[in-house]
Amino acid sequence: MTLRLGILGFSEGNGHPFSFGAIVNGYDDAAFARVGWDGIHAYLRARKADEFGVGDVRVTRCWMPDLKMAQALALACQIDAVCETPEEMIGAVDAVMILRDDADSHWLLAEPFLKAGLPVFIDKPLCVRRDELDLFEPYLRSGQLMSTSGLRYAGETDGWRQAPEQFGELRLIRASVPVDWPRYGVHMLECAMGALGVRPVAVQRHAVAHGSVAVRLEDHSLLLIDALGATPTPFSLQVFGTIGNAEVKIRDNFTAFRRTIINFVDLVRTGKPMIDPEDTLLVIRTLISGVEAEPGGAEVLVRP
Repeated sequence: MTLRLGILGFSEGNGHPFSFGAIVNGYDDAAFARVGWDGIHAYLRARKADEFGVGDVRVTRCWMPDLKMAQALALACQIDAVCETPEEMIGAVDAVMILRDDADSHWLLAEPFLKAGLPVFIDKPLCVRRDELDLFEPYLRSGQLMSTSGLRYAGETDGWRQAPEQFGELRLIRASVPVDWPRYGVHMLECAMGALGVRPVAVQRHAVAHGSVAVRLEDHSLLLIDALGATPTPFSLQVFGTIGNAEVKIRDNFTAFRRTIINFVDLVRTGKPMIDPEDTLLVIRTLISGVEAEPGGAEVLVRP
């Protein structure tokens, strides 16, 4: 039996509805060329036909605040129907993916679906406020809600995930991302925790022109994340340990997103969290601590 997904978007600068929709459904090349996401179109065209699709899963409904954009998404990603309101999806789909990274919208969009008992995926970051995290927490723990950056599953870090001992004791992890700490710092928190199992305990913001946050880790090593704003910055990660070091630049969004979708589908089918809820809570608490920290100020403990 086909699993029916609904997609909700869109936020400025985030093309995830188009990426995720195409990965699940395939795409119409001519229609996709018209939507303006040339970078996404390029990496989709570089994949083989048999890399698209996630078993017997289809995106069958979509919604965006801009009806014309939703219609363009439906044509590009071969989605059956456009909804005029998000709530129209209730009863028509088996699960929803909220694919926008403006965190302030997430609870309002997710609440009707969560209360209706539908499994929900929420794009990074889940939220940047403690009161909202309190609202989401029961659904994370019950296995009804999943939220992560796709970089938790980045293919470029598979070798680290499989053999973290190659580094010995960790000393320093350095990461760079574009944009800002609230929206993009989460990428590297997820990536480092997913690949290396690190556990943040405190953060400190640097008094510099960009978003630079030092994250003290449980093993007394340091994760330094620099969010460099509107610059051509790669998603990069360097690891330094007592016996080895390595660097990756993460470019394969397709693999990261496809693995994310597969894990969400597994949650929908099993009702079990695919990411330990404590990990997701720790990621978001760390992110919030970085938002709360004063530039050049004292270290802020990561706390519930």
